[in-house]
Amino acid sequence: MSSESANAAPARVPHHLAVIMDGNGRWAQRRRRPRIIGHRAGARAVNVCIDFCLERGIQALTLFAFSSENWGRPEDEVGGLMKLFLGALEREVDELDRRGVRVRFIGDRSRFSDAIRRQMEGAESRTQANSRLHLTIAASYGGRWDIAQAARSLAQDVAAGRLAPEDVDEAALAARTCLADLPPPDLFIRTGGETRISNFLLWQLAYTELWFTDLLWPELDVATLQRALDDYAGRERRFGLTGSQVAPTAATTQTETPE
Repeated sequence: MSSESANAAPARVPHHLAVIMDGNGRWAQRRRRPRIIGHRAGARAVNVCIDFCLERGIQALTLFAFSSENWGRPEDEVGGLMKLFLGALEREVDELDRRGVRVRFIGDRSRFSDAIRRQMEGAESRTQANSRLHLTIAASYGGRWDIAQAARSLAQDVAAGRLAPEDVDEAALAARTCLADLPPPDLFIRTGGETRISNFLLWQLAYTELWFTDLLWPELDVATLQRALDDYAGRERRFGLTGSQVAPTAATTQTETPE
């Protein structure tokens, strides 16, 4: 039995929340403003989400900020996003550190400028001892890239004789993915009305509860996040088991856990 199955229990507050922040451009277009204005408004919604996680005791938050496919967007939009990204790093790290938030980035950093890479490394170094909330920013990230780089790492060890081929299993591959030190996300939220995961955390989302909303990301508020958590709390997480198998675990948890 997998560790996920062994831990099957009634859903309450998720330990790890993953979010696709979709709808910035459409939010701006509806107001006849440049798309970059939507991205600026979306940056404010990030703070709403972080505040919510800190207040609800959510331990890890992973945000999809910029996908590997987003590099194909118009050059002026990508340039504006990079400036916005750099400004946010310079502006927000002190406050995140003060509040006990650990910041880190996952994805292929090779396409970022030296200035952005330095800011990433500085933010990670500055906040590495914090543990109140693990904030992961997926930037220049793709789920297929994540799995491919994990497989490449294992292949290199096999070729060098450090690892036997028969030892390459799910656990070995999972240990080489970007979020290997965190539990898989319990709840995934996507704003913007699309109902797909768009190459985000393909390995990690295998048993994650999915929740979608038509609300555009800059419109995010506490009420919307709470609706997602309320919906999650009512779900039965079985991890491949039957409902009758999960029920005794749920009953024990409800008895032992004070309300």
